[in-house]
Amino acid sequence: MNADGGDAGGDADAGGDTGGKGHASRPKPTGRATGETPGRTVGEAASRAMARGSSRGGDESDGGDEKGGFRPGARLIDLANAVRADPGLSRDALAGILARHGERAEDLASLTDPEADALRAAVVLLTEQVLVEADTDRAARALNSALDRCGARPRLSRHDGHAWHLHVDRGDEASWADWCTAASALALARLLSERGRPAWGECAAPDCGTLFLATGPGTPRRYCCPACASRTRVAAHRRKQRREGS
Repeated sequence: MNADGGDAGGDADAGGDTGGKGHASRPKPTGRATGETPGRTVGEAASRAMARGSSRGGDESDGGDEKGGFRPGARLIDLANAVRADPGLSRDALAGILARHGERAEDLASLTDPEADALRAAVVLLTEQVLVEADTDRAARALNSALDRCGARPRLSRHDGHAWHLHVDRGDEASWADWCTAASALALARLLSERGRPAWGECAAPDCGTLFLATGPGTPRRYCCPACASRTRVAAHRRKQRREGS
């Protein structure tokens, strides 16, 4: 689709961390932890934002894990939209989003309340410094800062039945916040370097502001979905008609 709507090519999300957070060697969690399947409700507004912002159809040329569904850029967009819709998003809601992106319930047991607080703060920081930044130079500097902040160092990892894949966090025991920051920053950095500009944005439709990935071909995308593009065009056309008729 063109710049007004969705991506014709789907989400070609650059795969920074093509595997998930979980590792079989993770220690038993402390603090609040359950072995139950995490909650999946993030609220109606957050669910709408996630559905708009994440491109779902897509090829897996990003290096993502086709079997496990790990796509760090789309995962960040879903987390960012959900936290924007509900700044106090619960631990269970965060876990639900991560589960939909391939994280296992047994690994999500280590997402304690303090870990969830730190993850939420990391998502907010990435949103404020990177996802809403349209200037290429500033976005690049912000991504470099994010990679420095989480002590990113590339390494190959193999766990949970996945093939060898790239991780860039501090190690297998990295916090959820560090893991999310490192994987997301590398994914977005690859997108920026390949396209020469930020491949993400904030919907230009009034009263929307949903974040999205814009990885398809063509001119830069301005809207999170075709509905917002159409609504904005119709409103602009009506304003023009009123001006010409006055």
